[in-house]
Order: sequence, then structure tokens, then C-alpha cells
Amino acid sequence: MVKLLEEVVNLDSGSYDKEGVDRVGERFERFFTEHGIPVVRRPRETFGDAFLATIAGSGGGNRPIVLMGHRDTVFPKGEAGRRPFSVKGNRAYGPGVADMKAGLVMNAFVAAAFHKHGGAPAPLTVLITSDEEIGSPACRPIIEETARGARCVFNAEPGRPTGNVVTGRKGGVFMECTVTGKASHSGGNFQAGISAINEVAHKIVKLKDVTDLERGTTLNVGLVSGGQSVNTVAPWAKIGIDLRYVEPPHRAEAMAKIEAIVAEATVEGTSAVLEIKGEFLPLVQDEASKEILGLYQEAMSSLGHKVEGEFSGGCADSGFTSAVGCPTVCSTGPVGGLAHSPDEYLELDSILPRAKGVAMAIAALR
Repeated sequence: MVKLLEEVVNLDSGSYDKEGVDRVGERFERFFTEHGIPVVRRPRETFGDAFLATIAGSGGGNRPIVLMGHRDTVFPKGEAGRRPFSVKGNRAYGPGVADMKAGLVMNAFVAAAFHKHGGAPAPLTVLITSDEEIGSPACRPIIEETARGARCVFNAEPGRPTGNVVTGRKGGVFMECTVTGKASHSGGNFQAGISAINEVAHKIVKLKDVTDLERGTTLNVGLVSGGQSVNTVAPWAKIGIDLRYVEPPHRAEAMAKIEAIVAEATVEGTSAVLEIKGEFLPLVQDEASKEILGLYQEAMSSLGHKVEGEFSGGCADSGFTSAVGCPTVCSTGPVGGLAHSPDEYLELDSILPRAKGVAMAIAALR
């Protein structure tokens, strides 16, 4: 397992690097083929392709159990060469080692074990997607299609540093607001200009009031750009907006406030447009998901590991599976932390127990 993990961590697979993301997918495709497991590749035009491997069940169930995960990372091309897979003590390091290439390795080995020894009460589908870190624009339809017909989903995002899994996540909307003004010479013809940057500044100040910490709604303007030159009144400006919310109705309320701020011009003569660039739905735990969690907790307890459910402000593809009504447990992957940073780590001694826990929970499903 560690050897395969090293191979895939040492392949760059930033979300926008289709070639690199597909190389990682092809490595897992080869793993399944070598184990005699049928695998289907679903081509995507812009982002990486999706891969689905299927294992027949030996029980009477006909709705598949889904083991899901993404192989893209947030890191730029060349990162794997700058800091390749390494091990220090019980921890492994490298880009995407926990988020979430270790989860993919775990899912692949769980599937191979059921394929070799039987015991799955229903068919298993291993879904490996390519663009989760940017909101799954290409793979969301495949995720939803797969989940609609499934018995349940185990999403192998990294286990929390506590060893817990995630039973609730915020929804997220990633947006871009572009403001148009009018260029003019800032010294010789200042008054003829209309500053898009000044308008963006007003909007940023107003947008901070969308945050409601008591509700768990947050708005972050994480990117700002604009202008033509230092001696030109700015003809354009752009901001990147990240909205997070807990309950689905909170999204509509927050979006109404954002759209009103975008539409209202403080600097006369400017105009603005808002574009949604990506979106995650919240993961909401229902009674069926609680039952799946219970089976997983019993399995982990028998292995000597107490596991609870946690809420996370981070988004994941598990929100899409939950939203179509499929019972979902998230963060069943090996335990890790500090994702999206150079210090991201994986607890190596968690790989086998987490794999056993998922396998035992699957075997207990009826």
C-alpha cells in the first residue's frame, strides 16, 4: 500500500493539470487491471477523466456500495519533484499524501480484497474523480449518477487528526465578481476616468456583513486583481469570493445579499457581474447515514479504535452524494492533517485499520 502511495504522490496532479491527473488515474486503472477488476474510463474534455471499477457482490443486494475519492491536489506542477514522498517516523509526507491519495490507495486495496476473497453483500463501485479541489465541475454529474443508484457511499477523504470521520460539512459557493469602469490618464485626464478598483473596494467592505458566525455562514474575499497601470484610472477589477453555509436555506439568503451588493454601484458609472465558478452542496446526516456510521463505528471499535462523527467547515464531494439521498459517511480514509500545506502528513499506522474498518462495515451491510 505504501509503495503504491509513493508512486501516486510522486505524480503531479493539480486540478488544472489534466495530463498529470490522468497519469494518476491510469496508475489506478493498471492496479485494477492487474487484479482482474473491470474498470471503465469516463473521458472529460477539460479536466481529468473519471475511473469506475466494479466488483461483483456475493450477497443478494443489487444496489452497489460506493468507495469514492478524488486524485487531484491543490499543488502546482513541479511540486512533487520539489518535495517528493518521504517518511519520517510514523508519518509520510508529500503533496496530496493525505488529501487524498492515501484514501484512494485504501479504497483500491479494499476492493481488491473483496474481489479476491468475496464477502461483499452487494456490488462495489470504486469511483475515482479528478476535480474535487475546484468544485467537481466535470465529475459532479458522474458522482450524482453513481450515488442515485447506490446503497451507500464511503468517501475516503482523510480521517480527522482525532481519528474521527466527518458526518456534516458546509456547502460552498465559489464566485467571481468583475467590475467595469473607464480608463483615463491618472495625471492628465483624471476626471474622465471611472475607477473599477474604487468600486471593488466599496463592495469588499459591504460583503463582510454577509458573514454570520452564529449561523456558521462565512464570506471570504480571497483574491483581488485589477487595473491597467499605476498611472491609469482602473478600467476593470475582479474579486474572488468564497461563501460557506451550513443549512441549504442559508445559501439563498446569503446569495440574495451578495447579488444586491454586486448590483448596486457606489462609484457612479461602474457596472458589475457575478459568476459562480464552482459549488459544493452541504453534507447533511440523515437517519440512514447514521446507520452506516454505526456499522463503521462498531467495526473500528472491534479493532480498538473509538471513532466519532465531526462537523467540518470544509467542502467535499460527499455533499453531492448526500444531496441525492444516498447515505454517506465522509473521511473514512487514513488519518492525516495539515492538508493543502507543505506540512501535510499521513499517519502510516492508520492505513491498515481504516481499510479494515471500511471492509468490515461493508461486510456488515444487509
